[in-house]
Amino acid sequence: MSQSDTETLRQQLLASDEHFAALAAEHAGYEERLAELRAVTYPTVDEEVEEKTLKKKKLALKDEMEVIFRRHREGSGG
Repeated sequence: MSQSDTETLRQQLLASDEHFAALAAEHAGYEERLAELRAVTYPTVDEEVEEKTLKKKKLALKDEMEVIFRRHREGSGG
């Protein structure tokens, strides 16, 4: 599957699969918050814990999205 095919399927899933779209939105929200936390020069202990927690949650979402993506890719003969 080419890069453009991959992106096309991703866009189709975002538009047609509510669960995938919700996961992607949550993933993007975590990324935004992580960017905010990385910009803090001297993070508090709570901010460091939050960053580690968000990274784990973000990775779990990415894994779940990948399962959905692969299922659709394989189902479409990819």
